[in-house]
Amino acid sequence: MKITYNPKLKELARQLRNNTTKSEIMLWQKLKRNQMYGYDFHRQKPIDNYIADFFCNKLQFVIELDGYSHLIFEVWEKDVAKTKRLNELDIRVMRFSDYQICSDIDNILRSIEDYIMRFEERGALPEIKYFS
Repeated sequence: MKITYNPKLKELARQLRNNTTKSEIMLWQKLKRNQMYGYDFHRQKPIDNYIADFFCNKLQFVIELDGYSHLIFEVWEKDVAKTKRLNELDIRVMRFSDYQICSDIDNILRSIEDYIMRFEERGALPEIKYFS
């Protein structure tokens, strides 16, 4: 499936890539240059009317990092709508807090590896039944 995006988001995505958070930098160091089992991840990737923090097209997989602002109900509602829409596009989403990335990146990487292993075993998109 070809993934389309709102062209108006391209400049915002570029700005977000240039203003990364500490947790984004930490995770990107583990995902970039096909380090995660040879899969190609992109940062701040426009998809539909949203920007995904990290996206792998081959896996149809998004990783979202949520800072403290995501605890506000209105922001949380937007996160739920974003996840729902991406799921409608057959894209799976994992969400992690900035705190989790900074304090326990090894377990975060294991969760991502688990998704990849299940994807490879099934040859299809595994269900994600949890939010970390």
